[in-house]
Amino acid sequence: MDSGYRVAVVGATGQVGTLMLKLLGERGFPVSEVVPFASERSVGKTVQGPDGDLTVRGLDDESIQGFDVALFSAGGSTSGEWAPRFAAAGATVIDNSSRWRMQQDVPLVVSEVNPDALTGHGGIIANPNCSTMQMVVALKPIYDAAGIERLVISTYQAVSGTGRRAVEELIGQSHALLHEQEADAPSEYAHQIAFNALPHAGTFAEGDDHTDEERKLINETRKILGDPGIAISATCVRVPVINGHSEAVNVQTSRPLSPEQARELLREAPGVVVLDDPGGAVYPMPIHADERDEVFVGRVRRDPGNERALDMFIVADNLRKGAATNAVQIAEVLHERGLLRASAPAV
Repeated sequence: MDSGYRVAVVGATGQVGTLMLKLLGERGFPVSEVVPFASERSVGKTVQGPDGDLTVRGLDDESIQGFDVALFSAGGSTSGEWAPRFAAAGATVIDNSSRWRMQQDVPLVVSEVNPDALTGHGGIIANPNCSTMQMVVALKPIYDAAGIERLVISTYQAVSGTGRRAVEELIGQSHALLHEQEADAPSEYAHQIAFNALPHAGTFAEGDDHTDEERKLINETRKILGDPGIAISATCVRVPVINGHSEAVNVQTSRPLSPEQARELLREAPGVVVLDDPGGAVYPMPIHADERDEVFVGRVRRDPGNERALDMFIVADNLRKGAATNAVQIAEVLHERGLLRASAPAV
């Protein structure tokens, strides 16, 4: 790794951070050095990098100097404190937390949807929420062709979106119940997640009857598509699936669009795979999306109550396309367009 960019991965020991490290190598992003950062309790540990084991470092004013790109997946408070410091030190920050998404001067970017928003970035770029991310990849070709007036969204979100402890909780509860044992009391969720569905993905802010996940779908979708007038209703549900978010989306278009036309637009859209033969039991499921970078779409059909509305089902790997993959794809677009602060050979 003699030429390329010097890349920091902040939050490198988490689910998304470890994937970012893996994807830098898988996708051949040009790097000269990759440095993992994490909390003090992880300093000195080793993680797998693109070219072998790497030692985790701690964040301080000296250790963050000299980077071209910083990929963040360390939570909003860490990002709020350290992303501006990395940017001031010369790095372009791509942040996976919610900290910067709705800040007016920070672009909120999905690589296939609005890459032009990267032009003129001020050093920090936001990665959308995982549920928003997969949905707008599927909505973008429809929006461009027929406009969108209203969305009604129901999500079925996997427990990996909450973190490793939530995955362990689902597996532990499931094992206990399948062996006719009493499951441990839930700690990651308000109720048992095994063999259950919780209409409570995210958290309720005081005085708000929507969760933060639902608000993210509403606000981020409008910002990414550049259309604050889209009416959006969202209900986010946590389901006992380990990985891969699913969404049932009703799309009311501004102009007529048939299901056949929508399928053709989706087939031609970057990053989309259409699986739509319900008679043959072909439709998107989380097992299709697991460890894949595409967004899978199917069950495209006319809403029988609205001649300008379509129903569809959208599935993606929430850790990859919903987080880590898009962050690396943004870095790739920045490289291809010469928007990073150092030079590297073309990929």
